[in-house]
Amino acid sequence: METLTHDAPLVLGKHTFTSRLLVGTGKYPSLDVMQRAHVASGTEIITVAIRRIELNDSNGKTLLDYLDRSRYTLLPNTAGCTTAKEAVLTARLAREALETDLIKLEVIGDLQTLYPDTSETLVAARELVADGFTVLPYIGDDPIACAQLEAIGCAAVMPLAAPIGSGLGICNPYSIAIIKERANIPVIVDAGVGTASDAAIAMELGVDALLMNTGIAAAQDPVAMATAMRYATYAGRLAYLAGRMERRLYANASSPLHGLIHSRPKG
Repeated sequence: METLTHDAPLVLGKHTFTSRLLVGTGKYPSLDVMQRAHVASGTEIITVAIRRIELNDSNGKTLLDYLDRSRYTLLPNTAGCTTAKEAVLTARLAREALETDLIKLEVIGDLQTLYPDTSETLVAARELVADGFTVLPYIGDDPIACAQLEAIGCAAVMPLAAPIGSGLGICNPYSIAIIKERANIPVIVDAGVGTASDAAIAMELGVDALLMNTGIAAAQDPVAMATAMRYATYAGRLAYLAGRMERRLYANASSPLHGLIHSRPKG
């Protein structure tokens, strides 16, 4: 992944990264396509849903056989959990299986929208932080909940941009901007990014990273979309660091007006 010489790395607990694009492992047409999309994305972090993903394929391999752990850091997640108790148990199983302190915490409160259950997320986050995990919680675009998770000791907050798998883009950029303005930990937009322009817009808001799965996996060409997301993330970050021009209601000539050739008045 391209790095910006004047940009700080992405720091999640004791882990440091240069790529600001995290990607998932579900919904790809095949594990081979998934593997090639991961390479094209330039990611350094791959999230794995411990409870939902079928680990075995017809060749007798597991999903983990397609993930080069010398190249990628695995981020297990608690997708499918609906209570804090379930999420904590899943996190502990993931830690044993994958030998990592990283956990993407998901506690779902509504199975149709897949919105998080904020109260259960807070309970689980508190227990996991106390247990030594580097906790990255999926949460609504709620500045108050994000501040509470930071106070608990989470290593980052992961507000949704839109419902998981919807591809609707950044539905409430103002909430995301407020969360970022107030946070003293990384803000990672999670869920809702559907195409490259969504990724660029999110990064231009100043968030620290993006996590996406369906936007890449469900594209007609996942490998091409992974490449697009890679460069959109980079472009959005660079634009944020550069600082955009001020918006103006009226035109403002980019060339000087003095010395113009004026037509002689008629008559």
